[in-house]
Amino acid sequence: MHKNQDHSLIGDVDLPQPDTADLRGRQSVRATFKLSARAIEALSIVAVHLGIKQKSLFDHLIEDVRTLNAIAKEIEAEGFKSLSRVQKTFVISRRTLTSLDEISRQFKAPRDALVEYSIQRLLPVIQREREKHRRRKQLLIEIDQHFQEGLNLLEQSVSALGEDDPVSTRLAVAMEAYTGARDQIAHFVAKADVIEEF
Repeated sequence: MHKNQDHSLIGDVDLPQPDTADLRGRQSVRATFKLSARAIEALSIVAVHLGIKQKSLFDHLIEDVRTLNAIAKEIEAEGFKSLSRVQKTFVISRRTLTSLDEISRQFKAPRDALVEYSIQRLLPVIQREREKHRRRKQLLIEIDQHFQEGLNLLEQSVSALGEDDPVSTRLAVAMEAYTGARDQIAHFVAKADVIEEF
């Protein structure tokens, strides 16, 4: 009996092997930047509001090499220096940090400025989400009114037909599901209220 027998599920299929450098590039590292409070808040708000990990969002913004190059060419160092900034440490991928360092060196652009202006690309997203949030809040008011009408209808059904009547029981099940959906919507809207303050 062969104890060291290969139990590979893919058999003899010729598949590309992962590249060690690529795998290392996905390692998480900590990097500290001096950014405006507004940029830090923008990153946080978009991550929370869209349910995206801050690391994934950060990596997405910085790994866009073409946009990062365009930003590096246009950076006004004096304008950036005049910003009031605070130090903030982020968890990002090694590949993102390497890309950022390379572009910073190539264009002699401050790393912090590249990050600051990359994050500013999120401002139109926040504006669109703020408008959607306003519409969600209006819909929640209408949902609450509709929900109350459903409860009133259930009460009428129980009063007229009894609690064990098929119409009453089915309506009660529907209202139970509606309660869960309405509570989840209200929770999401309350959690997203932070976008209005940005």
